[in-house]
Amino acid sequence: MKSSRRGFLQTTAAVSLAGTLPQLSQAATANLSSKPGTPVTDTALNWLDGKPARFEGGTFGVPWPRGQVRKPAAGQPLQFRLAGSNLPVQSWPLAWWPDGSLKWTAHAVAGGTPANVLKLEPGTSPAGNVSVKQTDAQIVVSAGDLTWTVPTRGEHLIAEASRAGRATLKNLRLVALRQDGADPELDGRVARQAFTSKITAATVEQRGPVRAVIKLDGMHTGHGRDWLPFSVRLYFHAGSDAVRLVHSFIWDGDAAKDFIAGLGVTAQVPMSDATHDRHIRLSGEGVGVWGEAVRPVTGLRRDPGQAYKDAQVAGRALPPLAGMDKRVTDGLKWVPEWNDFSLSQANADGFTIRKRTAPGHAWIDSNAGTRTKGLVYAGGASGGVALGFKDFWQRAPVRLDVRGAANTTAELTAWLWSPSAPAMDMRSYRSAGEMDTFEEQVEGLNITYEDYEAGWDDATGIARTSELMLWALPATPSHQAFSDMAEQVANPARLMPSPQRIHACGVFGDWDPVDPTASPARQLIEARIADQLDQYLKEVEQHRWYGFWHYGDVMHAYDADRHMWRYDIGGYAWDNSELSTDLWLWYGFLRSGRADVFKLAEAMTRHTGEVDVYHQGRFKGFGTRHGVQHWSDSSKQPRISNAAYRRIYYFLTADERVGDLMRELLESDRDLDKVDISRKLGARAPAPPADGLVSMAFGTSWGSIAAAWLAEWERTGDTRWRDKIVNGMESIGALKRGWLAGGAPYDPCTGKFHGPGDKVSISNLNGVFGVVEISSELLTLVDAPAYRRAWLEYCRYYNAPRDEWMALLGSVPGGRGMGDTNSRMTSYAAFQLRDRALALRAWREFFASGALKPAPFKTTARAVGGVDTIRSLQEQASISTNFAAQWGLAAMQHLALVGDSLDEAAKAAGLVP
Repeated sequence: MKSSRRGFLQTTAAVSLAGTLPQLSQAATANLSSKPGTPVTDTALNWLDGKPARFEGGTFGVPWPRGQVRKPAAGQPLQFRLAGSNLPVQSWPLAWWPDGSLKWTAHAVAGGTPANVLKLEPGTSPAGNVSVKQTDAQIVVSAGDLTWTVPTRGEHLIAEASRAGRATLKNLRLVALRQDGADPELDGRVARQAFTSKITAATVEQRGPVRAVIKLDGMHTGHGRDWLPFSVRLYFHAGSDAVRLVHSFIWDGDAAKDFIAGLGVTAQVPMSDATHDRHIRLSGEGVGVWGEAVRPVTGLRRDPGQAYKDAQVAGRALPPLAGMDKRVTDGLKWVPEWNDFSLSQANADGFTIRKRTAPGHAWIDSNAGTRTKGLVYAGGASGGVALGFKDFWQRAPVRLDVRGAANTTAELTAWLWSPSAPAMDMRSYRSAGEMDTFEEQVEGLNITYEDYEAGWDDATGIARTSELMLWALPATPSHQAFSDMAEQVANPARLMPSPQRIHACGVFGDWDPVDPTASPARQLIEARIADQLDQYLKEVEQHRWYGFWHYGDVMHAYDADRHMWRYDIGGYAWDNSELSTDLWLWYGFLRSGRADVFKLAEAMTRHTGEVDVYHQGRFKGFGTRHGVQHWSDSSKQPRISNAAYRRIYYFLTADERVGDLMRELLESDRDLDKVDISRKLGARAPAPPADGLVSMAFGTSWGSIAAAWLAEWERTGDTRWRDKIVNGMESIGALKRGWLAGGAPYDPCTGKFHGPGDKVSISNLNGVFGVVEISSELLTLVDAPAYRRAWLEYCRYYNAPRDEWMALLGSVPGGRGMGDTNSRMTSYAAFQLRDRALALRAWREFFASGALKPAPFKTTARAVGGVDTIRSLQEQASISTNFAAQWGLAAMQHLALVGDSLDEAAKAAGLVP
């Protein structure tokens, strides 16, 4: 067995980087002090989806080996530049190693024309042009010749965007429509009320010179009521006419009375051009653009002349009308002015475009399509506004509206929930009076696998985050420019270090990059890993896992008899992070750098961190176990709200909203006495420990909350959170049976476990919610020898044969399921103990699932279709999300930890010649 991978990385990471990347000059590194003998090197960055045609600016994170990059001297900024580019860069610390060196840095890049490959290196960046001025009443952001005015109170998120004194945009605000009942069926009677945003707090988080960030908090208000709390971050970048909005809201209504009939972002657009010089743009299918004028001059009975038609189609002002055919000039007043436009995406498979001349008149159908990227523009030759949002068709029902385009002021609205759709229904899917007694609830759990108790299937406190882009433009964009803008809405350009560069820094535990030159045995496993990732990407599309509340989640279990996932069978429906699906996708991305895997992992992070977790109310800080509705299961647990599932995305992107979500969880352990997280998995819950202690399992609870403490310690350097982690680790190590005890009474004030811990209690669930990954990282960051011994004992013995258990305990404990996927704990022990025989045992345990067949690997998917299915499918009849996630994580960790014994083990198993 090779020596400690961690120690190897710590002593050689800088050498390996220096060998693959150009060494910087002393002048280039003057503002950073590096560890003696360790050169500071630059970092190659790749575009996740290839170089974009248009770049509005962006932010990314970069890791550094321990001890390599020191904090700048007091008063000195952290400075990096992009070699080979004149794009300005703004940099700041994102995380720290325990020795005080930088672990992660964040970098905001200005918009502009990028190169194919960029290199980040220490040094002075070109200056950005973003600045912020703040008073009690407003915050003014200047970016080039654009000025954005953000009120600190009131209704509007942005009061005005102006260029050279001309207002291009006014009065950006949030809107919500409440309906007092479900959508009408026969009686046709429902009433709607409109609510608007009310800002209660405005915080400037960054002030430029490349990126400025303003966070606005508030409520939706109207009709004597404040509800639907929200936070909106506004991101301004140098070199861009756009502002990015990250919009989050919390559902806090009464599900029986409050039905959201519309949820949107709206802005006013001054319209000063002649109506024939006013233009509407809507994104179409693919790169397509729907573009028309408010008053068209094309298609008329009389021809105005090609120059006039070309100008209008292109979005330019018409040449002087004096040169137009007089019959057209005289007749223009009779050509209808189209006032209102609407693109409605009712579902993931279809959108329609309509327009009308005025309210009270008929809508005219224009065109239709399947999927659009979700961008609209309204304005004229002298300027206008474009507004759109990410994951448009994936989040349907959605809508884009222009109202009043023929008036002096138009209104542009991006509906995150379309008013054209049935109202949002947050009620329970269950009938009243079901399972009234504990015994009935246990019976229900035993047949549908969903834990139910009246009142616990409550959506109050869940949230949803959406990402929007808003442009204040000096003129109508060309069709090509608008198409490029729509692509940036749907697929924002992202810069990313390579998997090899990330891995060289020793972050995120036990993984290694995909090796295309690997041995046949490794290729067999890599092919299976890729096949499972590919299959879930297919499943999202095949089974239409789309929708406002759903997109980003996957289902738990499959029903091969009806060729459907068990969407309607209790706990077999939505997965809700069960068995670390999020981590599986993120490690799949870290190893491969695949853009499609990143996008699914990103969507899952946005979903599971918001929808599956409570952000206020009695369940705050806990997530909901898998069920038919994302909130329907009565088991509310920290294993679902787990910060480990958000942490990788946070450090790769420096996303502030996900940072908020992790920070929300820091005190979750203090609420464990308020919620019985075990529910009905056994008999009635035991009496809680006395003296302010709570019962806590090491893997499903402590490991999940410890991930939040780790993230906070890394981000802030605040040793309070390190101490809480260490207290937990040391007290687990001090128990008689250590990790074999499974859990113990816990003191939320100190973070310590109590009691003798003399009884063995093992559960197959204790190691499958991120504690394997978190323990691996923690043991490289803190000195906790007692915990290390306890954890290695647990890892070594979990799958141990009977004789070893008898020698240790005199008996063989139960509860040790999922031996094949939990074999990753065996490989961890083998690696740490440098025990090759144990490594070979780990491979035998892993191969026992039968998921691998002799090389070459062939997919198990088969084509099904015809009258048996709703559409043709590529089906894996035995697919299981639990198994896919845990098998994938185990495979990746085996390769990283005991990969040097794979060929021997695979030959012994008959998997390769």
